[in-house]
Amino acid sequence: MAGETFPNGTVNEAGHSRVVIVGAGFAGLAAARELGNTEIDVTVIDRRNHNLFQPLLYQVATAALSPADVSEPIRRTLGRYRNIKVMLAEVTGIDAAAKEVKLDYGSSVPYDRLVIATGSEYNYFGHEDWRAWAPGLKTIHEARLIRQRLLLAFEKAELSQDPEEKKALLTSVIIGGGPTGVEMAGAISELGRFMITRDFRKLEPDNMRVILIEAGPKILAAFPDNLVQYAMKVLEKEGVEVRTNLPVASVTKDEVIAGSERIRTGCIIWGAGVKASPAARWLGIEGKAGGRIPVEPDLSVTGLPDIFAIGDTALGLEDGKPLPALAQVAKQQGEYVGKALRLRLLEDKPSGPFRFHNRGNTAVIGRNTAIFDFGRWTLKGRFAWFLWALVHVYLLVNFEKRLLVSIQWIWRYLTRQRGARLIDENAASFVPSSTQRTET
Repeated sequence: MAGETFPNGTVNEAGHSRVVIVGAGFAGLAAARELGNTEIDVTVIDRRNHNLFQPLLYQVATAALSPADVSEPIRRTLGRYRNIKVMLAEVTGIDAAAKEVKLDYGSSVPYDRLVIATGSEYNYFGHEDWRAWAPGLKTIHEARLIRQRLLLAFEKAELSQDPEEKKALLTSVIIGGGPTGVEMAGAISELGRFMITRDFRKLEPDNMRVILIEAGPKILAAFPDNLVQYAMKVLEKEGVEVRTNLPVASVTKDEVIAGSERIRTGCIIWGAGVKASPAARWLGIEGKAGGRIPVEPDLSVTGLPDIFAIGDTALGLEDGKPLPALAQVAKQQGEYVGKALRLRLLEDKPSGPFRFHNRGNTAVIGRNTAIFDFGRWTLKGRFAWFLWALVHVYLLVNFEKRLLVSIQWIWRYLTRQRGARLIDENAASFVPSSTQRTET
């Protein structure tokens, strides 16, 4: 029997159901793998050609790992599945009535079932102009930009003859006291003090400042108080200045105004909140709680049973409370939807509602220090740090990445050396200094 030709030129064999997955993050890849090597035609669409292990992106930003250590081409990840096609394209809309996904180059892809796994982005709360000066940590580009600004600030400070400029260049400001902000603050402090001690002759450790700003009453708001107090003590011991109840009023190229304080700085990092992708707008529905798409217990979009939303872009509820935007939630949702679609499309069997199994919330604070919250009990210190490392290595996409990252971590632990301290030759335009030319 002749195959059916898609508008984009691909062909669907007669009788095979078509599943389109938009997004190849934790959720999208988990769903695709569950559907791999089945009699279902699967198309994975992403605007980037690589997947990314975001929990370790802060280590790219602080020169502990290279981008290739935490990312892999999507085609390689899914290449062993004969029924999965990968498309590099950006989705611009969804026609739910016609069951088509519209793409940026004017084409569209039809589907029988659609899985939306487009994740989230940082929320600048109406101040999009701040993004240029305070990048977040969602992409490799942002991580490399932060690394460039950090390293260039130290280089510029080494050359500066002005004590005030030197002090400003060696001041890093992290906005947002969640796990990402805490991890960045600890990592920057460790990196800076090592570099000043070992590599820079004209700088003193006392010249360096790392300031962590949180608008709320405490950092790590999702963690219990005993772990928060422990994290505060560790950060202060590492020289990080933690400022709570301090909303940010302004962010410019080399300055942050928070409350009544004006802070000159060499590098600004944003980690103050996230919002869902624009997928709700594609569907013509109103997003809830930061733009997230309301879903039913089976993770289908409310009112659209053939469309599923998973990961950070979905507003799933458990016991009446929204599920957190965590990697473990996204991965479990992806696995659930993949299995549910396989049962429904191949065996005509229903699946029960999604149930999230909490495997613990964690944050690393610095060398030998991390925290774990398992709900009924908590863990902190060196053992939590080893457990954090084991969990993150296990979650990497394949054995090669696990081996490479493990070797680098062991080497870095023994020597304190960071091998990814490279500055792009065109990065000079990013120097956050009043003496540097304006970025273009």
